[in-house]
Amino acid sequence: MGIEHMKHLKFFIFLCILTFTVSCGQQKKYIQYKVKKGETITEIASKLDMSARDLMRLNPDVAKKPKENTVIIIPNKKMKNLSNDIVTKNDDKKEDTKGDENDKKEDNIGVDDKERLRNELIAALEKEYKIHEVKKGDTFFSLTRFYNVSKEELIALNPILSEGLKLEQIIKIKPLEEVLDEDEFLYVDEIEEGISLKATLMLPFRAKELDTLKAKEIFGNSKLANIVTDFYMGAEIAIDSLRKQGVKIRLNVFDTESNSTNIKNILAENDLDDNDVIIGPLYSEEVQYLSEKIKTPIVFPIYSKNQASFNSKRIVKTSPDKNLFREKLLSYIKENFHDGNIIVVGDGQSASNFNSSEIERELQSHDSINSITLITPKDGYIKKEKFTDVLKANMKNIVVMTTDDNVIVASAINSLISLPEDVTVRVFTFDKGSAFNRIDNFKLAKIEFTYVSDEFVQEDSYKAKDFNNKYLQKNGVLPSFYATRGFDVTYDVLMRLASGKSLKSTFDEGYSYRVESKFDYTNKLFKITENKGLFIVKFNPDLTLTRVD
Repeated sequence: MGIEHMKHLKFFIFLCILTFTVSCGQQKKYIQYKVKKGETITEIASKLDMSARDLMRLNPDVAKKPKENTVIIIPNKKMKNLSNDIVTKNDDKKEDTKGDENDKKEDNIGVDDKERLRNELIAALEKEYKIHEVKKGDTFFSLTRFYNVSKEELIALNPILSEGLKLEQIIKIKPLEEVLDEDEFLYVDEIEEGISLKATLMLPFRAKELDTLKAKEIFGNSKLANIVTDFYMGAEIAIDSLRKQGVKIRLNVFDTESNSTNIKNILAENDLDDNDVIIGPLYSEEVQYLSEKIKTPIVFPIYSKNQASFNSKRIVKTSPDKNLFREKLLSYIKENFHDGNIIVVGDGQSASNFNSSEIERELQSHDSINSITLITPKDGYIKKEKFTDVLKANMKNIVVMTTDDNVIVASAINSLISLPEDVTVRVFTFDKGSAFNRIDNFKLAKIEFTYVSDEFVQEDSYKAKDFNNKYLQKNGVLPSFYATRGFDVTYDVLMRLASGKSLKSTFDEGYSYRVESKFDYTNKLFKITENKGLFIVKFNPDLTLTRVD
């Protein structure tokens, strides 16, 4: 990745150290194997010292009892029992290949090739259809209920379904034009032929400060070092991806150091207005200062509680403000629940009291809500009796938590998972903080825990798989939250600019979904550009997460 105008050689060396630190060994290689007469997937997996389930994942289109001479993908291991039936890329009919020879062949067809082809197929389907990968537990009944389609409609789009559902099948749900109305306002990625962009990335690498430390000391003691490094790695993959699509990108990377010590120097020594966009800095006070000195759009890449004070039209806030989380939850409850009984649980503190009163006021104006009760703790926790006194049998009971207090959250949820059978409850929160992360997921699933989030990843989507694979190949580990954030923010901004239009004008053309973020900058308030992209996410009985809005 080309990096221009590096101020310090130490900074460049530091980046190399970061890259080296997260790198690992070569990827495992995979080869093809021709099934013998009478062999089953279970038998082959046993010889490979792997589970049949994992082998099926490598070969989702193969039956458990494949026909003789069926070619499947297996790990490239030396096995006497299988070596005679290894199939090479160059000669599918050759059966006398030795295990040692296979270890030396670099041109065997690998699982990456098969996965790449599968992902390309998924990407092509996603352009025209809403799709779904069949998971364990899926039934026609559950799919028709979830997607609001009939079994007949599914079979019409997927004739193979007349034979039933199969694990890891990719099926078409409905054409995109029939999907939710909101999707009609999706931003359409487009790249102007021959487009050339210039961007600047500003992050507090603190190269001078950390230059005498070992990698273990840097990453073991500094949360910021991990955040910055991961964000940079994710952004790097975004830029590589766009370059492969034909976008010419000149990238300048600046170390803002710590406590705004270097921002003035960077401004004095560089013409930052000679950029299409600036991503960063990470500190809100630096963003404010920068916005007063230049005219280039400044993309603030992470959330800060101070971002509510931003007032410059040059700043793009990529993370939604917390008040939008509450508004999103209230809108969902009002649209989806009727004849309900609402219980609001607070902690008595000012922030919780404010949110509780706002929720109570908003929901009281909704005609179909039967009653709203506010519960607060006594002696630091909430007794079960407080819930049983107000929860109603054979009725929808909705509990909205406006607190992130560890004890209060734990005591409330423990009470709600042990109610009589005729009393059902669903628990919501608009701010899933650390207190909820401490709760066992089985408990959260039992109360259908539902929350507002600014991130949601569909693990089986092409975008997620493609990014995860690229990151793993390059860095030897799966991406963290900040690595994915670095990719999403960088890719979204540069892809919009690659259209040849101004960044702000693309915001009016719709919102976008990236790996795990939604970027919705439409309907700007007072010319402030703020992302309003949020998800409503629910825990399922099998501990998976489903996006419900």
